Amino acid sequence: MFHVKHSEIEAEPPAAAALCGEALPAMRQFAQDIHTWGEELGLVGPRELNRLWTRHLLNSALLAKKIPAGTLADIGSGAGFPGLVVAILRPDIHCTLIEPLGRRATWLTEEAARLGLTNVTVLNQRAEDVAGHVLVDSVTARAVSALTTLLPMAIPLLKVGGELLLMKGQRVDQEIRDAAKTMVRWNIITPRVEITGPEYETEETRIFRATVGK
Repeated sequence: MFHVKHSEIEAEPPAAAALCGEALPAMRQFAQDIHTWGEELGLVGPRELNRLWTRHLLNSALLAKKIPAGTLADIGSGAGFPGLVVAILRPDIHCTLIEPLGRRATWLTEEAARLGLTNVTVLNQRAEDVAGHVLVDSVTARAVSALTTLLPMAIPLLKVGGELLLMKGQRVDQEIRDAAKTMVRWNIITPRVEITGPEYETEETRIFRATVGK
């Protein structure tokens, strides 16, 4: 039986309503469930609860707005950022959440059920092991690894013409330079960085976007 955590959780920011729209009640439930079980299950550290909305939920919601309708694979979904958030906000996207750690994969499965999401599939596997079995329109990942390592994991999951939308930190430009040869090898076209967030009066989120060529 899990015991409820009483750590402080960040107050819902004004940007939440604009970003989440009709899905805001489900996002609130997700936030509460993370508050209740996240630290117990090792999903988030106690320091993350006081920036849960800004750093994790809205950060993922900003990405969700950028993804085209269709099918998505989220590599290393962890607590559900961004995969579960995308599923909550975008019922027009079927989200395959790839999570190698059993405890986290169980959390993702159970939380999707609690939230009533019907557009989620959870795979308790590594991305490398599902290549050839999963083929999607878009791939996302957050805080998984540098582009030189992440691109060879992500690209085999994409259809030709599919798109990478990878959440990155302030070193993204250096990561792109380091991955130049990798991008040529995998025929990555139109690589670019999009910055979003300030238009909703919330923190910046950097997204590396690129398309897989023929």
